[in-house]
Amino acid sequence: MPPILTAFATSPDRGQGLARDMRVRWALEELAVAYDVQLLSFAELKQPAHLARNPFGQIPTWQEGDRTLFESGAIALHLAEQHPGLLPRDPDARMRAIMWVFAALNTVEPPIVERSMAWVLEREQPWYAQRLPMLDERVRTRLAQLSTWLARTTWLDGEFSVGDLMMVSVLLRLKSSGLLDEYPQVATYVARATQRPAYQRAFAAQLAVFQDA
Repeated sequence: MPPILTAFATSPDRGQGLARDMRVRWALEELAVAYDVQLLSFAELKQPAHLARNPFGQIPTWQEGDRTLFESGAIALHLAEQHPGLLPRDPDARMRAIMWVFAALNTVEPPIVERSMAWVLEREQPWYAQRLPMLDERVRTRLAQLSTWLARTTWLDGEFSVGDLMMVSVLLRLKSSGLLDEYPQVATYVARATQRPAYQRAFAAQLAVFQDA
């Protein structure tokens, strides 16, 4: 029986590929791992059956035999460790790739998520216009630092790895903001990654959920 990935039954981003199951779908496509998808409504996320998989009531989760995992970064890293293709064999290079997974999720993603959540929850509030420049500046700081790094390399460290997959997944949240366009090195990096056939297959699979909803 193929392992099972849980995902939203209706895509909250309207098919833009930003839901976190997209990260796992992309990893699975890169690694050529067969899987099934269980689509869950927002109500089902809060039911005991799903809370037994993820106590926070979120997607994605990953069920493989008796093993259940949650958190997209943990799932993608687990898959990369189990199947060749997203982690280097050299031990030092392998650790650096894992390091970039944590950098994407712990250093780059927080200001991006803070900015996007402010737009969702606060844009009608009178203070939003004053707060936005501060949020943008925090994101620009990370993009500038990343741009400097990418000026000397095609991928974050050697060949494309799970670190790149996670970093690009995080950066895609900025696509509609225009901020990526201010940093050509970063924008080119994102474009290069999303042109990969595995990404295109994963995007089409997630888009189909929105189109069928």
